[in-house]
Amino acid sequence: MSNPRSPSVTSFRRLGASDLRVSALGLGCMSFSGVYGPCEDADGAAVIKAALNAGINFLDTADMYGWGHNETLVGHAIAGRRDDIVLATKFGHVLTPSGATVINGRPDYLFSACDASLRRLKVDHIDLYYQHRVDPQVPIDETVGAMAELVQKGKARAIGLSEARPETIRRAHRIYPVTAVQMEYSLLYRTEAEEVLAVTRELGIGFVAYSPLGRGLLTGAVKSAGDVAGDRRAQHPRFEAKNFGRNRSLVDRVADMAKSKGCTTAQLALAFILAQGDDVTPIPGTKKIARLYENIGALSVELAEADLEELAGLVPQDAVAGERYPEDSLKNAYR
Repeated sequence: MSNPRSPSVTSFRRLGASDLRVSALGLGCMSFSGVYGPCEDADGAAVIKAALNAGINFLDTADMYGWGHNETLVGHAIAGRRDDIVLATKFGHVLTPSGATVINGRPDYLFSACDASLRRLKVDHIDLYYQHRVDPQVPIDETVGAMAELVQKGKARAIGLSEARPETIRRAHRIYPVTAVQMEYSLLYRTEAEEVLAVTRELGIGFVAYSPLGRGLLTGAVKSAGDVAGDRRAQHPRFEAKNFGRNRSLVDRVADMAKSKGCTTAQLALAFILAQGDDVTPIPGTKKIARLYENIGALSVELAEADLEELAGLVPQDAVAGERYPEDSLKNAYR
């Protein structure tokens, strides 16, 4: 008999028109690098290994998460398991000597960034290589053309975009097939994500939903704005004291429905995203194995069309207070 505390992921989805077959639920690895508070490397590696053992094969990292730390951690954690994994990472953010972050989509830069990621991950190819943010100073044609060269050289199997507008996606896809587009997508944030989803479906591109739990808000575990003091979320408008009460009340509505469904708030929120279609793959992150197993439990939550409509009504698109990013990050999103 299987251990009920060690669930198994048995459903898989194909990313776009590629041959990348990923678990219906992936694992976002950003939180292992201090963005949402401290995390010991041993704990992060343990979560990754537990995810792999549970059947999750889709790992998402980026060179800017801890400025190389995250990729290095992932590389160590997956040692000896490379063939079991669809590995995604991203390029595009550069840390300047002054401490500012700038976006770089130039071909010469992305070639060097890819090589650096391969070294840190200790792999000879990346399965899905994303442009993390679109560089407004470099035509998307040039960036995607260079990404296509990486595929031709065997350094990447497929390419993707993150936080790209529909018109950018169309233009990129004409240059080279885009396998997946990554966007923030949760009950709390749907407007722009669903604009993108309409285009990815039209073009046969996979959709990867990051932050499907609203950076932890939709777990119900964040009780006050003070709970995120000391991590990056404290700078996010939706967690500011002036907005938090309104947003927490929306989460409470989801929690009430979750009780009636016999699942947790997080599981219901994830089930909502999973139910949007087989072309949508959420990649929630967590620093705890117990939360990982809880998230996997969302795959067993069945929602009828009426349930989806009820959830959407409980959290209307225009009801959330505050922008989803601080101003310094928001200016680089959705280009």
